[in-house]
Amino acid sequence: MAEITAALVKELREKTGAGMMDCKKALNATSGELEPAVDWLRKQGLAAASKKAGRVAAEGLIGVATTGKDGVLVEVNSETDFVARNETFQEFVLKVADVALTANGDMEAVKTAAYPGGKTVADKLTELIGSIGENMQLRRAAKLSVGQGAVVSYVHSAVAPNLGKIGVLIALESTADADKLATLGKQIAMHVAATNPQSLSIESLDKAAVERERNVLADQARASGKPEEIIAKMLEGRLRKFYEEVVLLEQVYIIDGESKVSKVIAEAAKTLGAPVKLVGFKRFALGEGIEKAQTDFAAEVAATAGH
Repeated sequence: MAEITAALVKELREKTGAGMMDCKKALNATSGELEPAVDWLRKQGLAAASKKAGRVAAEGLIGVATTGKDGVLVEVNSETDFVARNETFQEFVLKVADVALTANGDMEAVKTAAYPGGKTVADKLTELIGSIGENMQLRRAAKLSVGQGAVVSYVHSAVAPNLGKIGVLIALESTADADKLATLGKQIAMHVAATNPQSLSIESLDKAAVERERNVLADQARASGKPEEIIAKMLEGRLRKFYEEVVLLEQVYIIDGESKVSKVIAEAAKTLGAPVKLVGFKRFALGEGIEKAQTDFAAEVAATAGH
């Protein structure tokens, strides 16, 4: 019997796309012989994952999990929206979110963490790929925490509790009543889901992005032919408008359509009888940033017909 080394397990994983534990089982079952181990995995339906790994996975679900003062978002992708309605897949995403809470939102740590039942999360995903028949990916995770206050979640286009197409976390620091704080957080989270701000405050905006915007706005203002002192005022006004579009605390609150978010929080603090500070937010939209393949259905039909 050949020695089952880490290098041998790695080689089998690369050859088949199966999970680490499954590769170990296959090598044990075949006395450490590589090719018979490949066949063993194929018979178990576990090597099929490798054939699907190259296919674009831009659908799936955003999952959320909160414990009061901590919250996480995870994105697990699939190839089709049909899989997002699969109860087994939904259960997997929810459990991945629970695991991400203890892994501090580090997706690499999530992949190697224990999944309920004994496997790692990554191995469980490989098993799902084999059983459901689509490529799937553990794409990303993010966590927010507060020392005192609440981390509140909201899911837009929910297909089940804590699962949907857009997920938002809001972190509020306060000594106010937790239930009332949660209500405020939920409303702000709905606002974030709708407006997709780039940053929490003007200070936290990416400096390069601000400078780029400033240069574009300055060139536009100079095209008017007005004097430099007028251009400076025009630039100031246009930058203010830019901040109102992309900075959460500067945005107009969608629920009342007139107050800045910063003012809404200040007024809420008076009502709640304690200071309230919005210290962070996270927003995941399903598939954002993934380049989806553009298919020509007519061309596919013609190719299938041999034309």
